[in-house]
Amino acid sequence: MTNNDDLAQNANLEPKPGEKKEMKTQTTPHSLADVASSREVKQPGTKPLGSGLEARGVHAWFGAKHALKDVTLDFAAGTVTALIGPSGCGKSTFLRTLNRMHEFIPTAALAGEVLLGGKDIYASGTDVTKIRLRIGMVFQKPNPFPSMTIGQNVLSGIKLAQLKVSNTDDLLEECLTRAGLWDEAKDRLNEHASALSGGQQQRLCIARSLAVRPEVLLMDEPCSALDPGSTLRIEETIRHLSDTMTIVIVTHNMQQAARVSDYTAFFLSDGGPGQMVECAPTSEIFSRPKDQRTENYVTGRFG
Repeated sequence: MTNNDDLAQNANLEPKPGEKKEMKTQTTPHSLADVASSREVKQPGTKPLGSGLEARGVHAWFGAKHALKDVTLDFAAGTVTALIGPSGCGKSTFLRTLNRMHEFIPTAALAGEVLLGGKDIYASGTDVTKIRLRIGMVFQKPNPFPSMTIGQNVLSGIKLAQLKVSNTDDLLEECLTRAGLWDEAKDRLNEHASALSGGQQQRLCIARSLAVRPEVLLMDEPCSALDPGSTLRIEETIRHLSDTMTIVIVTHNMQQAARVSDYTAFFLSDGGPGQMVECAPTSEIFSRPKDQRTENYVTGRFG
């Protein structure tokens, strides 16, 4: 039986004469392709912010080992590009060639070009320190300076680079806000960075990178050591930051690539040096890749 209140409530759901009943539907992504397709893809050239980065025929060696072969890839300003592929396929090596970080390994050698603003960062006479200010890096494990306070960590890059800042307080708030940490850290700026959680420390490292105002931010599996909640915050930060800079992220997490990136590049080694198999808008990589090897990887058949 139904009482009068139930009848009245049901009557309110029915359309009045001449009105169409509005149907509300909810869609839940069921696959990586659905997740990627649910986001609006940023088109190259639509945001005149940051600088585009271009790799042209990049090869990398460590001693006699040919680690990376003939990678050509463009990173449009104001977009996020994910680099995916099995372990050992050259993703992180390629990422580090983009700001010459691989040169910290004594046996490293490179052929090809990496262009920032149309200029090769490997050209003779290039100031590597200035390149790394323009192309920042966030590593797999949070690496704040443990003996420094939260505030000192954010400003450390400024001091190392001997950059002049008119108002450090404003810069602190700006960088911590952009990194999604200001509300949690604004009353703790004089505490040591080691007092923060792992996810907070990673966002602190992002804020530290932002303080020198890079045009490009490279991220090498920034969430691999974090819990799901911290991962979500980092992903939100990535999407926000991409409005003003170019971001390249290495990840083994297919769901993460689908959630945060506009474009995805698939790398594979096949027993030899790592190569890029294909790059396309993320929704295409997860729904209709051109190469069978890409499809096999993103559908979990190997890797």
